[in-house]
Amino acid sequence: MSSTRTTNSTAAKAAALVAGLGATMALGAGAALAAEKAGEKNDGGIFSADVAKSLADSTLQQAQEQRKVTQAEKDAEKRAAEKKAKAARDAKRLQLSWIKPVAVKYELSASFGKAGGRWAHNHSGQDFAVKVGTPVEAVHKGTVVKAGGNGAGDGPAYGNAIVVRHDNGKYTQYAHLSQVDVRPGQTVRTGQVIGKSGNTGNSSGPHLHFEVRNTPDYGSAVDPKAAMAALGVRF
Repeated sequence: MSSTRTTNSTAAKAAALVAGLGATMALGAGAALAAEKAGEKNDGGIFSADVAKSLADSTLQQAQEQRKVTQAEKDAEKRAAEKKAKAARDAKRLQLSWIKPVAVKYELSASFGKAGGRWAHNHSGQDFAVKVGTPVEAVHKGTVVKAGGNGAGDGPAYGNAIVVRHDNGKYTQYAHLSQVDVRPGQTVRTGQVIGKSGNTGNSSGPHLHFEVRNTPDYGSAVDPKAAMAALGVRF
């Protein structure tokens, strides 16, 4: 009689464990094991202690594995959210920053103030020697005020050109382009490709002519290396 009560107690505990873990677990591996072991009942129709323990262990293992899967999913969601938040922070930081007009390897050729026979006055910008078709990027967010051929209104010597007004009151010019991808009035982001470098206008070879100006027009240029260095960008 004592043995029967012990067996009944063990089976009851196993059944309670199954019920506590929910219907999903009961219908899973634990319940399947119970059905498989049904033939192992003793003559009194009661599960043996070994069968009950096996059922409990199997159900517990299944619950632990389910928790691992759930935790892995939560970890993956957390990583995805952190990655998205970082991308948003980086994008915001980029829009507040200033960058170089080309992101590829370059050589600095003619510098600001250089004298030469190719210019009516001293050189008004900084030249970046890059191959034709190199993407040209807006050095800071702003609004396009000029874009097109004939130096965008500044004269044929500049070839195809673009001028962008920025939030600090300065203007940047990008000249000798092979391609213009923006139009006047268009808002541009920091790092947005606005055109492609070229060899148009009064140019002795493929390069980007870059200026920083106080106004949108020719004649107001300042030393771009010094102006950009003050904004944290060094050529």
